[in-house]
Amino acid sequence: MIKKPRLNFWQLWNMSFGYVGIQFGFALQNANVSRIFETLGARIENIPILWIAAPISGLLIQPIIGYMSDKTWNRLGRRKPYFLAGALLSSLALLFMPNAPALWVAAGMLWIMDASINVTMQPFRAFIGDMLPDDQRTQGFAVQTFFIGASSVVASMMPYLLTNWLHVANTAPAGEIPPSVKLSFYIGGVTFLATVLWTIATVREYSPEEQKRFAGQDDARGAPQISLNTSSCYRQGGLLVAAGFLLTYLVYALGWYLGLYILSVGLIAYGVLQILAARRHARGKTGGLVEIIADLRNMPRTMRQLALVTTLTWFALFAMFIYATPAVTSYHFGSTDPTSPLYNDGANWVGVLMAVYNGVAALVAFLLPPLARRLGRVSTHVICLAIGGLGLISMYLFKDPELLLISMMAVGIAWASLLTLPYAILSSAVSHDKMGVYMGMFNLFLVIPQILASAVLGLLVRTVFHDEAIYAIVLGGVAMVLSSILMTFVDDSARDSKLT
Repeated sequence: MIKKPRLNFWQLWNMSFGYVGIQFGFALQNANVSRIFETLGARIENIPILWIAAPISGLLIQPIIGYMSDKTWNRLGRRKPYFLAGALLSSLALLFMPNAPALWVAAGMLWIMDASINVTMQPFRAFIGDMLPDDQRTQGFAVQTFFIGASSVVASMMPYLLTNWLHVANTAPAGEIPPSVKLSFYIGGVTFLATVLWTIATVREYSPEEQKRFAGQDDARGAPQISLNTSSCYRQGGLLVAAGFLLTYLVYALGWYLGLYILSVGLIAYGVLQILAARRHARGKTGGLVEIIADLRNMPRTMRQLALVTTLTWFALFAMFIYATPAVTSYHFGSTDPTSPLYNDGANWVGVLMAVYNGVAALVAFLLPPLARRLGRVSTHVICLAIGGLGLISMYLFKDPELLLISMMAVGIAWASLLTLPYAILSSAVSHDKMGVYMGMFNLFLVIPQILASAVLGLLVRTVFHDEAIYAIVLGGVAMVLSSILMTFVDDSARDSKLT
C-alpha cells in the first residue's frame, strides 16, 4: 500500500490552472447573457426560461461525463481527454455567442456553450480527488476557488474595463450587442483554451494501477457492488411518470406558467430512466444506465445531507445570476430601457459587482483551509452561508448602488465556501472508483434548484412581485440563510475516521 503523495504549491497551481478559463467563460455568461437576451428583445419575465439551458445542460452532461471519465484511460489520461474536448467546443461557443443575430439563436448558443463548459468542468472537480490525499483536498479545492474568483473578477469587469480604459463602445443600435461585450467574449474564448491546455501539458495523471495501490490506504472502502431494487424502481418510476403527466395536464388545462413544463417533463424523464434501468438490471445488465441509477439511489448519507443544503444555496445564487442585471438597472439605476445610457451604466455596474464577490472569494479561499482545521468544515460552511444570505437580502435595503459592494463582499464569502467545502466533504465520503460519477451527480443538486428557479421565479416576478426583480434576490437570500441552518446537520465523520 502506498500513501498518495502531497503536492507542492506549484503542482496545485498547475493542476487547477485550467479553471481560469472555465470560470472566465461562466463569469462572462453570468454577467452578460441576460443583457444579451434583453438586447435581442426578451421580456423580463421570460429571461428565466431562456436561462434554462444552463441547469439542464449540467443535469444531463455532468453525471454522464463523470461516469465516462471514471472508466477512461488512454494516452492523454483519465480526465484530460474531457478537458480538451470541452475546451475546444467552449472556445468556439464563446466566439459565436455575442454574434447571435436573433434571440432564439442566442438561446441555442447558450445550450451549446453551457454543455461544452460542463464537459470540461466536471472532470476538474474529480481531478482533485484523484490527485490529492484526503487531508490536502480542502486546500486543493481552495486553489480552484482562488482561480474561480480571480478569473471571474477580470471576466465580469471586462466590458467595464474595455469601455472605461480602452474606450470601446458600450452601446449599440437596438437589437445589436455592444462592441465591449463582443470583445469580452472573444478574449474569453482564447483564455479558455489556453489555460486548459496548460493544465493538460503540465500535469501527469495517476494510472489506474497507481490509483488502486493508493486506494488500499487512502480509501479502504473500495467501490461498492452494484445493487438495484428493481421492484422499487418500477414503483417509483411509475409514480414519477404519472405525476409528471398529471402536472403537464394541469399546466395546460389551467393555463399555469409555461416554465412548469420543465418540472413535469423532468419527472417523466427520471421515471422512465428508472423503469429502463430496472428492465436492464432484470436482464442481467449492470453497466451504463443501470450503474448510474444504482449509484444515484445509493448515495452516501453525507451526500444526501449535502444535497438539501446545496439545493437551497444554488436556488439563491441562480436568483442572483438571473435577476442581478434587471434588479440593479431598475431598482438602483431607475431604467428598464436596454438602449439607454443609464441602463447600460447599471449593467456595467453589475459586472463590477460580480467582480467584487469573486475577488472576495479569491481572497477568502486562502483562509478556508486553516478555518476548517480549527472550526471544522461543517461549522465553517454554516457561518459563510449565513453571511452570504444576509448579503443578498441587503441588496434590497441598500438603495445607493455603491453600497451594493458590501452586499457582494458578503456573497463572496459564501461563494468561496460553497465552491470549496462541500466538495472537500463529499470527496471524503465516496470511493475513488466513484469519484467522477458522484461529483457529477452532486451537480444535480446545483441544477435542480436552477430548474426550479427558472420555472417559478418568472411567475413570481410577474404575478407576486409586480415585475420588481429585486424581490427575487431577497427570496434567494432567505433560501441561503435557511441552507446555513440545515448545514448544521451534515455529518463529516468520514473525514475524521480517515485522519485518525
